[in-house]
Amino acid sequence: MIKFEEIFKQSFLDGYEAVGTREILVALGISCLFAAYIFTFYRMVTKKTFYSKTFNISLAGITVITAAVILTIQSSIVVSLGMVGALSIVRFRTAVKEPLDLMFMFWAISSGIICGAGVAQIGVVLALILTIIILLLDKLPQARVPMLLIVNSNASGIESKVMETVKKYSADPKVKSRNMTPDSLDLVFELRTNSGEQLVKSVMELDGVTYASLISHNGELTY
Repeated sequence: MIKFEEIFKQSFLDGYEAVGTREILVALGISCLFAAYIFTFYRMVTKKTFYSKTFNISLAGITVITAAVILTIQSSIVVSLGMVGALSIVRFRTAVKEPLDLMFMFWAISSGIICGAGVAQIGVVLALILTIIILLLDKLPQARVPMLLIVNSNASGIESKVMETVKKYSADPKVKSRNMTPDSLDLVFELRTNSGEQLVKSVMELDGVTYASLISHNGELTY
């Protein structure tokens, strides 16, 4: 007499075909091509001052590793269940601060899943679409990033004079910080200008100004 457990077990394993060596090599080879493309494209489009080569290498590694995991899940039901249990206890605590980095990470993981599942044509279409979207959106013009003007003075009542001078070169300057001591005053202006050199020279010519510095930054852009 056949027990229900045996019927369930047999029906569960029916249709579960092992992946051959040839399929494994082809899938991992294609995933390596996707990994190389993601590595090269990330290096081309990233504009961060401190480019992280190790992060870029990890993107390529994630693609191949994910493909291997998917192939393993397809080849053995026992190993797949064990792998799911093992991965469920893994916790990644490194925060990804750049949204573009997060997108590339998901791209690498998705490419690995696609290659492991044997539908590489979807990965090719995905790569083409993402490449076009990123390049087109990157070319869109954006507002001019504001700069910070830092002024130090040892004279009283200098703020109004500095503001008058700054308004000659900037349409809408804003005072972001005032730091005052008995002997000095530090002012920080946020402004947009196309004449940074002339602005700094004009501020330095004011009586009582001992220091002036114009700093550009790549932080959040306000419109």
